[in-house]
Amino acid sequence: MFLPINKDDMIDRGWYYVDFVYISGDAYVDHPSFGAAIISRVLENAGYKVGFISQPDWKDPESVQVFGKPRYGFFVSSGNIDSMVAHYTVAKRRRTEDLYSPGGKTGKRPDRAVEVYCKLIRNAYGDIPIVIGGLEASLRRFAHYDYWSDKILPSILVSSGADILSFGMGEKQTVAIADALSRGKKPSQLRDIKGICYLCDNAETPYEGVECPSFENVSVNKREYAIAARIQQDEQDFFRGRILKQKHGKKMLVQNIPMEPLKTEELDAIYRLPFMRTYHPSYEHLGGVPAIEEVEFSITHNRGCFGGCNFCSIAFHQGRYITSRSKESIIEEAKLLTKMPNFKGYIHDVGGPTANFRFPSCSGQEERGLCKGKKCLAPKPCKNLISDHTEYLDILREVRSLPNVKKVFIRSGVRFDYLLEDKSNAFFKEMVQHHVSGQLKLAPEHCSAHVLDKMGKPHIEAYKRFADKYFNYTKSIGKEQYIVPYLMSSHPGSTLDDAIDLALFIKKQRLKPEQVQDFYPTPGTISTAMFYTELDPYTLEKVYVAKSSEDKAMQRALIRYFAPESRELVIKALHKAHRADLIGHSPDCLIDDKSTGNNISKITNFKSNNRGNDHNRGKNYVRKKK
Repeated sequence: MFLPINKDDMIDRGWYYVDFVYISGDAYVDHPSFGAAIISRVLENAGYKVGFISQPDWKDPESVQVFGKPRYGFFVSSGNIDSMVAHYTVAKRRRTEDLYSPGGKTGKRPDRAVEVYCKLIRNAYGDIPIVIGGLEASLRRFAHYDYWSDKILPSILVSSGADILSFGMGEKQTVAIADALSRGKKPSQLRDIKGICYLCDNAETPYEGVECPSFENVSVNKREYAIAARIQQDEQDFFRGRILKQKHGKKMLVQNIPMEPLKTEELDAIYRLPFMRTYHPSYEHLGGVPAIEEVEFSITHNRGCFGGCNFCSIAFHQGRYITSRSKESIIEEAKLLTKMPNFKGYIHDVGGPTANFRFPSCSGQEERGLCKGKKCLAPKPCKNLISDHTEYLDILREVRSLPNVKKVFIRSGVRFDYLLEDKSNAFFKEMVQHHVSGQLKLAPEHCSAHVLDKMGKPHIEAYKRFADKYFNYTKSIGKEQYIVPYLMSSHPGSTLDDAIDLALFIKKQRLKPEQVQDFYPTPGTISTAMFYTELDPYTLEKVYVAKSSEDKAMQRALIRYFAPESRELVIKALHKAHRADLIGHSPDCLIDDKSTGNNISKITNFKSNNRGNDHNRGKNYVRKKK
């Protein structure tokens, strides 16, 4: 049974009030891939009566009053992704589709949804407790660069007027907050809960912890912003992280230490909750909710990512520490999927943020947490890294042996440099034979070593080694399979010369990218700090950033140098970089020297994929047969 979405549903359950109302910027999809579904079910499981309001009309104050005043308060999120990312491409143009809305229609939620919803609640119910969470709130918890307004904005806790911000995945602090509010405590009395942020008077600032440069300072000094970004990233470790503080005028923003991740048995319990595993039936006549299609028959087996790519929000939200569900829990969910009426025999994924991470990257993390300011895999794998796919392979074998299962895919992506460190080739071989749907997603991102260093990615040699091995295995079993490599243009550090090197790499590897991934400066990442400050937060050295539309367009066009619509820009880029030697008819040239006026599409028709977040990428590239 779905949670009540209106007063009639509430009364049908025999309720005459709700304890909490959950408001989401997404349509109501009761599936464990949706954070709103997990948090609302966790509250229900803790014994609370929960009403669910999806995509309230922000122009109508009564849209947040569907259930009347809840007994204890509101939980608010923008949905699975930041509302600004949901609405705008990297070129700041309005998207034509919203996968998290009924029928994929746009316009169902406002820009900066969390702030708007909170203000509606305040206008309706005054000082009722409001807790904000989810990706939009979590990544904007400190003063942050906002790409869409090109400004430094204060913490979303300041701009929304909410009482508490829950950062990270949120299950444990949600229950702790709910229990305290139900006992009559005020939000100001909940300041000891891990995994939350709160505002207090400067005089009430806790003594312990570390203070970041203030909102006022980072607004006018880019070096201070870079320093703040580094501090905030370095303390996102539940084991060794410290309380963080950032002054906002007469108020102090305080981030408590991160909440410890769920243990295996706790994760298992989450995935046993009674999810309906689909969208609310009220959307059926509108065409359903497109976002369910990718995850309906997928299984999440882990959380966290020690990969730590600088452009990815996972480390700042979920954290780098890996926790996993038990084999029994995963098999139980797989069996459940096989009994669903529209199951066709295909489990689309057994994955997570990174599919082949099953446990922490080294044993030392249990004693000291993850290393501060260091990465487990980049630029080279740490000597303490443990790479072992035995358990993951055992799970995949059992899932694919279940009755009615035809195929089990791995679609959330594997970390190829981690896989190469496994001394056994058993998983690699079985992945190629059983778990690739014709195309394997990989993310080399670039070929230039110094650009990859700014990305926090391994150097391109690791990708080449993996690709050689992959195609050898593919050939040995008589299959024709490809690699779908994700490549990114205009990441901080990438110059026009680097973009040309990437184009030459693409040609040499015989790749045919169908779309281009422009770097998207989303809140809360090190790469976004580089984009804004033009400084590396870890060295404070200058970083080149392509910011003009022309520079971005040329870097983007070079990745698709072979496309007729890219031709004019590619020629312009090559001349600008003094690389006219790459225009001609020799095998080493990128483009021929025929007249630029023939068969050229308008530059404005050039298509790019602007989704920006790692976990939102689609089928962007096609790998030509090697």
